[in-house]
Amino acid sequence: MPGMPAARQGDATLIGGPIVQGSLGVMIGAPTGVACSVCPGGVAVGNPVNPVLGAKVLPGETDIALPAHLPFVLTRSYSSYRTDTPAPVGTFGPGWQSAMDIRLQIRSSELILNDNGGRSIHFDVLAPGAIAWSQSEKLWLARGGVDTQPDNHRLSRLWQALPPDVRLNSHTYFVANDATGPWWILEPFQLPVSPEDVLPRPLPPFRLLSGLTDRSGNQLHYRRDAEGEFVGQVTAVTDSSGRQFRLELATLPAGTRLAAVWLVRDVAFPDLPSTPLVRYDYSPRGELAAVYDRAGVKTRHFEWHPQHAGLMVAHQYTGRPATRYAYDDSLRVISQTNPGGLNYQFVYSDNQTVVTDSLGRVTVYHFGGKRGLKRVVRLEQPDGSDIHSEFDGSGRLVSQTDAAGRKTEYQLDVVSGNLLAIWYPDGTVSRFDYNAHNQLLSTTAPDGSRTAREYDSCGRLTAQTDAMGHTRRWHYADEKSAHPSATEDAAGGRQQLEWNAYGLLASYTDCSGYKTQYRYNRDSQVTEMRAEEGLSTRYEYDARGRLVASEDNTGTRTTRQYNEAGDLLTITHPDSTITTQRYDARGNLVAQTRGGLTRQAEFDAADRIISLINENEARTQFRYDVMDRLVHETGFDGREHVYQYSLAGKLMRSEDAGLVTR
Repeated sequence: MPGMPAARQGDATLIGGPIVQGSLGVMIGAPTGVACSVCPGGVAVGNPVNPVLGAKVLPGETDIALPAHLPFVLTRSYSSYRTDTPAPVGTFGPGWQSAMDIRLQIRSSELILNDNGGRSIHFDVLAPGAIAWSQSEKLWLARGGVDTQPDNHRLSRLWQALPPDVRLNSHTYFVANDATGPWWILEPFQLPVSPEDVLPRPLPPFRLLSGLTDRSGNQLHYRRDAEGEFVGQVTAVTDSSGRQFRLELATLPAGTRLAAVWLVRDVAFPDLPSTPLVRYDYSPRGELAAVYDRAGVKTRHFEWHPQHAGLMVAHQYTGRPATRYAYDDSLRVISQTNPGGLNYQFVYSDNQTVVTDSLGRVTVYHFGGKRGLKRVVRLEQPDGSDIHSEFDGSGRLVSQTDAAGRKTEYQLDVVSGNLLAIWYPDGTVSRFDYNAHNQLLSTTAPDGSRTAREYDSCGRLTAQTDAMGHTRRWHYADEKSAHPSATEDAAGGRQQLEWNAYGLLASYTDCSGYKTQYRYNRDSQVTEMRAEEGLSTRYEYDARGRLVASEDNTGTRTTRQYNEAGDLLTITHPDSTITTQRYDARGNLVAQTRGGLTRQAEFDAADRIISLINENEARTQFRYDVMDRLVHETGFDGREHVYQYSLAGKLMRSEDAGLVTR
């Protein structure tokens, strides 16, 4: 009950294991393991804005992602929201977060994890070897200092994947959001000794990301300069395949920024690229202004508020119109302008935000909860209907009532948050079972049908049985293998798979012995697919990584051309005929021509298709209600189709040229 202790150290959990970490009087709703924003439970409007916070947000934009068992994925996330306990400005400038900016603040009374999504997650101080679980954010924070964890702990197996010297170090912390890994490793970093230092120096009050380790022992390393101009900054990364990346940094008046990333070592492809994989430009205030791809083409453009550093007022994808934002005095978004698309207006008041789009549709978000546990508890939709949601003390959804008053309830594991059952409005139920490592074991549907999964001691899927009782099995070469070496279908047929050092499929042999082989380029794109009897297909790509040609073993060739936005403009077929395609400013395909015949489409501001025009210029037209549901269709032949929906959005009635279906 609210205000009562939820659990203490040493208490037993529902699965019989001890609570590894907890304050001496953990209170339901206390800030341990709770983010100071509602990022996980938030919603997004338009392109996109979080109406709960009034924040302009951009989910992860990935600039580099070359495959490996543990790949170096360079991703940027943006939020205009500022937490009370933010990390320092990161490598991409104010407002942006990336994995390299992850840090743990060590304070006398608490730990604060600043993650790569803009969250500041608060935890109690941890003793050596202790592990804390955030129910609202669904992640673990652990502290080194012990060789093993209790056998019945969900992370006991994953703990052993850490190198012994790392897991025994009580100054090192670890983060995981899945019991099967990987671990994010946070270690102390000491600046060089200065003449003023008193030795021995205390460790700094923060921990920085140094690498990742997965359950198979694969490792990703971030190297920080120990001295010089960029001391403490990440200047090199090595992925689990041995690829090495050099991070080129630049010193600006506003601080250090990432200028470019170069691939400097790849054993399988020694002919290294002469240009960076990605490059960045910044404003005079150190704000990210532009992103350039490996071909040197600008792919992203950003503009910033003249008085507030890091407050985004516009962003644009190459070949697309810019989306613009205006803010109130509290730095909340009050308008979003999307040329050719929907515009939005935002009005804020206590525990509610009203959003109106340029079609006049109004959506009202009603909030409950505080700070990081703030959630949308009532949603007023444009058609006047309401959806009500209930959440537990950790901000997890436990029930939802639709516009027709039908209630669906969700039963959660009190500790892990795993979904145990769904109770539907008609009284039926679906049930879910898990193993000690949070992996789904079985699902039982309302009709009693059951699906099941099995895993090996390494946590890898080894069998899956469908509702008909048919089982598919997976086999692995050894304990370190992340990918199966063979699969076995329900009929006993066996398929063989081989993988290269980057975790890409190298060959597939079906149950009849028919083998297909795959070759890749340096960017891990398929360049050749070779089958039995000399059958093969080769693929070519342009400097931006777009498929421009494919050719089979007979010389039959297909080519493609694109515009700057990446839209496919022309396809030249093997018979020399050409298909041309035209797009509107927002990237919707509006015309396609082949053999002198053209088909066209028209879209409204909400990107809904409103008209199809065939080769004979006959039209099919579509109309929608305020909920974007199709309500009227007039076909090429003039026949009319009419659709009606219930309050809950279920199709209740359709009429086709006078024929009614209910």
